[in-house]
Amino acid sequence: MSNPAGQSSSLFPTYARYPISLVKGQGSWLWDDQGNKYLDFMSGIAVTNLGHAPEKVKTKLKDQLDELWHVSNLFQIPNQEKAAALLTANSCADAVFFCNSGAEANEAAIKLARRYHQKIKGSGRFEIITFVQSFHGRTLATLTATGQDKVKEGFLPLPAGFKSVPLHDLDALKAAITDQTAAIMFELVLAEGGVLPVEPDFVQAVKKLCEEHGLLLIIDEVQTGMGRTGKLFAHEHYGIEPDIFTLAKGIASGFPTGAMLGKAFLRDAFSAGSHGSTFGGTPIATAAIIATVETILEDQLPQRAAEMGKYLKEQLSEKLANNPYVKAIRGLGLLIGIECAEPVSELVLEGQKRGLLFITAGPNVIRLLPNLYVSKEEIDQAVSIIADVFHDHTAVKKD
Repeated sequence: MSNPAGQSSSLFPTYARYPISLVKGQGSWLWDDQGNKYLDFMSGIAVTNLGHAPEKVKTKLKDQLDELWHVSNLFQIPNQEKAAALLTANSCADAVFFCNSGAEANEAAIKLARRYHQKIKGSGRFEIITFVQSFHGRTLATLTATGQDKVKEGFLPLPAGFKSVPLHDLDALKAAITDQTAAIMFELVLAEGGVLPVEPDFVQAVKKLCEEHGLLLIIDEVQTGMGRTGKLFAHEHYGIEPDIFTLAKGIASGFPTGAMLGKAFLRDAFSAGSHGSTFGGTPIATAAIIATVETILEDQLPQRAAEMGKYLKEQLSEKLANNPYVKAIRGLGLLIGIECAEPVSELVLEGQKRGLLFITAGPNVIRLLPNLYVSKEEIDQAVSIIADVFHDHTAVKKD
C-alpha cells in the first residue's frame, strides 16, 4: 500500500531523525548513501563497542546462520549456557536471564526484585527507588522508573511502585525508604541525564542503606557496561557488588539482545514460568554475545578504554581551554560529556557537516562515545573538528 497523501514514510514518527542515510560501516567509520564518510563518535549510542562489522563477531554469526537460527527456550540452548558462563565467570553475578533490549533487562530486574521480596521473603515489598535525571527504558515500568518527566508525557496512568529522588541527596533517599521498598536502582554514570558520574561516597552510602534495610541493589549497566567506562562493568570502579545488574547495547556488537544478571540467592525467585522472552538468548543472539565478550576480554578493551578515555579528555581540555562556551568535561573511560553554557543541537549538526558524528545528553551536553578500539589519530581528528566547531560557534556568538 502506498503512503497516505502528505506523508513521506510508512513509519511512526517516533524519532527526530537527522537527514543522513548511513549504509556502510567499518571500524570507526561510516558512509552514507551519497558517499560521504564520517568518523563515528556515537557507536550507535554505545552499541558498537568493537567498531562496525568486527571480524570475529561477523564470522561467529555467519557460522551460526548455517546451523540454527531460533529454538524455543523450552529446550536446552548450548550457546546460551556458554554466554551465561562467560558473563558470570567475569563478574560478581551467578545467574543470567537473556532478553532483547536494555528496557527488557531493566524490566526483568524490577520483576525479580519484587518477586524475591514477595515470593521468597514473604514481605510484600514492591517499591523501586531511582534518581532524578536517570534513564531506564521505554516500557511502562521502565519509563516510570526513569527520573525524567519528558518520557512520561501522554502515558498516564503510570504503574504504581516507583519513586525518584535527587541524585546525591542522601537525606531525600533515606526519607523515601519505607517498609514497602524493595530495591534501589541507579546508573553509575547518568548517561542520558548529562554524563554525570555518581560520587563514590554516595555509592557507598547507597550500598550501606540497602544492607541496613534489606533492599536489593540494582545497577543499570546498559550504557556503562561491556568495557565502556574503563572497566568491564562500571560498578567495578566503586568496589561494590550489586545484587542485580543489567546489560544490553554493547553486549552483542549491534545484534539486539540484553541480559539481567543476579546473585545466586535470587535464583529461586525466578522459578520456571515466572518470566520469559520468546527471542531472549536465541542461538544467533548468544553467538554474537560470545564473540563480543571473548573479544573484549582477549583484547583487554576495558583497559584500552581507560587509556584512550584519559587521552580524549586531556586533548579536549587542551583544545577547548578558555572557551567560554565550555563549562565542564567529565565522564568515565570512553563515555565523555562536554557540558556547555547553552544548547548544543546546532553543534551536533555542524559536526555532521564536517564529518564527525556525536550526540547530546540533555540539551546542554555533548556526549562522545567512540568505539573501544579508537586510535589516538582518530581521537586527534575528532578533537580537531570539535575544537573548530566550538571556535566558530563562539566567534559567531561574539559577532
